[in-house]
Amino acid sequence: MKLTMLRKLILVLTLVTPSLIAKAVNTNVSSSDLTVVNRFAQLALACVHKEYPNIIKHMMTGTEHVKPPKQLYPAFYGCFDWHSSVHGHWLLTRIASQYPETPHYQDIVKHLDISFTKENITGEVAYFSREGTGTSFERPYGLAWFLQLTSELREWNSPEAKQWLTTLLPLEQKIVANVTDWLPKLSFPIRVGEHSQTAFAFGLMLDWSRTAGDVAFENLLTKTITRLYANDVNCPLTYEPSGQDFLSPCIAEADLMRRVYSTENYAKWLSAFLPSIPIDGEASWINVATVVDKSDGKLAHLDGLNLSRAWMLEGIASALPSGDKRVAAINSAAQAHKVAGVDAVINDMHYMGSHWLGSFATYLETQRGL
Repeated sequence: MKLTMLRKLILVLTLVTPSLIAKAVNTNVSSSDLTVVNRFAQLALACVHKEYPNIIKHMMTGTEHVKPPKQLYPAFYGCFDWHSSVHGHWLLTRIASQYPETPHYQDIVKHLDISFTKENITGEVAYFSREGTGTSFERPYGLAWFLQLTSELREWNSPEAKQWLTTLLPLEQKIVANVTDWLPKLSFPIRVGEHSQTAFAFGLMLDWSRTAGDVAFENLLTKTITRLYANDVNCPLTYEPSGQDFLSPCIAEADLMRRVYSTENYAKWLSAFLPSIPIDGEASWINVATVVDKSDGKLAHLDGLNLSRAWMLEGIASALPSGDKRVAAINSAAQAHKVAGVDAVINDMHYMGSHWLGSFATYLETQRGL
């Protein structure tokens, strides 16, 4: 039996006992490995309609506002929090659209049908219209993932996707309006390694604007990105990561700026922004993170950091000119982070990670950002 076939068989047989996989499988898998993609689908299917445990981000001004998650967010109440539910739904649309042969296809369609109803989205729009809180809710991280979700539906050529997109359009329009109102008021970028970071969110939003053909939003976002980031130099990569990052401030910004510069101009900007990238092909210029306690939701963020760094490094390398001597070191670092990140999702999971890490792994493995 060929080795690749053996790896697939072992993975299929041991999905319910992930601890065994580390002993038998090389987790440096390709995006075409359906067994691994199925694993990611299982993680999202297990949580998109799992209401508890749950963290609610909800301002209450009276007892009438005390409600369970499903009443607050009737479409996106599962997977522990609103944004994780959104990108859990994105994960399912991505896998169903890219891998229709997955045995989970019908189950995915069923779950999306449950979530994407007119009644549910009307409830979501109502929440985003709450006075005093609706405009800032889940800004910018969750909003960016929602736009990534509708981008996926636009690109998925199926009758169901067209119907779901039509259902989601009122919420998309509300989110775009909220972000459009916010961008001119944003005086400074937000450079943290968690949800409020602007570089990562702006990258997803810019990708959406081009998929949706929203030229006005693309121009506003590009103007904002240039205003906030164009003059940045010497990003302090040695200060990363912080102990609970799942996004790299420096690497996310570099991945964002490839979207707004020409190849030549991007190469020059990157030289000033990250002058420490070596030309010797080594990966050690940026260290892989390690999670000590996966049951701690904040500490578990570092598994996500490895995954997001991997896809962002791949994006950076893809935007440099052919023959750029930095590409080998960037790709080496991307591969090291990818191996660690995918291994964490397949082999050693706790709900503090499983409710969201599958989305990051899917984004990486299916090369969504490239």
